[in-house]
Amino acid sequence: MRSIWKGSIAFGLVNVPVKVYSATEQHDIRFHQVHAKDGGRIKYDRICQECGKSVQFADIDKAYDSPDGERVILTDDDFDKLPAAEKHEIPVLEFVPTEQIDPILYDKSYFLEPDSASPKAYVLLRETLEETERTALVHFTLRQKTRLAALRVRDDVLVIQTLLWPDEVRAAEFPSLEDAPSARPQEVKMATSLVESMSSEFDPTEYTDDYQIELRKLIDETLANGGEKVVHTEADKDDDGEDAEVVDLVAALQRSVEAAGKNAKSGSAASAPAKKAPAKKSAEKKAPAKKTAAKKSAPAKADTKDAEAKGA
Repeated sequence: MRSIWKGSIAFGLVNVPVKVYSATEQHDIRFHQVHAKDGGRIKYDRICQECGKSVQFADIDKAYDSPDGERVILTDDDFDKLPAAEKHEIPVLEFVPTEQIDPILYDKSYFLEPDSASPKAYVLLRETLEETERTALVHFTLRQKTRLAALRVRDDVLVIQTLLWPDEVRAAEFPSLEDAPSARPQEVKMATSLVESMSSEFDPTEYTDDYQIELRKLIDETLANGGEKVVHTEADKDDDGEDAEVVDLVAALQRSVEAAGKNAKSGSAASAPAKKAPAKKSAEKKAPAKKTAAKKSAPAKADTKDAEAKGA
C-alpha cells in the first residue's frame, strides 16, 4: 500500500506522527462505453450551452444555481479564501462511548501507521482507546475537505472513519408505519425462534460476490473463444476515459506552465492556481452478496486506480 497522507494526531500535549492509507478497495470490474457496430470507444466533449463551443477542463469553473434562478460562479481564488483546517494535523476533539455513534454516520475508512523512529506515542493512544472502550472524535482534512471522523482501534491498528454530518442523513418519515399494527406475542415468539435457528458468528469470508465472479468468468470465456465480441485495440494516447484525478493533474500542470510563462515575461513571481477537485462519481448499483456453503475461490480483481491517491 502507498500512503495518501502524512501528518500527526494531536492528543492533548501528545503528538502522534502517522501515515494514512486507504483501508478499502473496490473489486468491481469497470467497463467502457463502445460503439456497438465496431467496438470503438465512446468519448465525450464538454460543450458550453451558451456559445456551443468545446471547453477545455482548465477553463471550467464551479457554479451554484440558487432557487431563484441566480447563478453564482466561483473560481479557484474564491475557494482559496475560505477557512481551512490544519491539513497535516488530526486534532482530537473529545472521546465518546463507541456505541453512541450510529453506524449510519460512517463513511470512508483509513488505516494509520506510525511515522516516527519510536511508535511509543502511537501505542499509548491505541492502548488508551482500548482501555477506556471509547472512540475519539477528530477533524480530518483530506483533499481540501475537512470531515468529522471517528478514531478507533481495529486489530491493533488505529483506524479513522470519516463521518457524515448530521444534516447529511435523511429523516426516515414514513406515514405507513405510523398506523402499523403491533405484532402479536405468538408471532414474535415464532419469529424469535426462527432467528435463533439461523444465528451464527459473523465471518465475512463466508460471503462472496457471486455477480462479480460470474462476470469475470464470462469475460474470460469470451476472450478464450474469440469471435466478433472480441476487438483488438491499441491504447489510446488521448483518452477521455482516464481517471478524473489524472485529468485534474494535467490541467493543473498546464495552468502552472502558463502562469510561469507570464511570470517570466513580467519578471514577477506568482503562485500557480490551486488544483481542481475531481467530479464525484456516482456509485454503481451492486447485486446483493450471497452466503455460500462451499468454499469459494477468490474472484480475480480488475485493475483499478485508487482515486484517493490524489490526496498524497
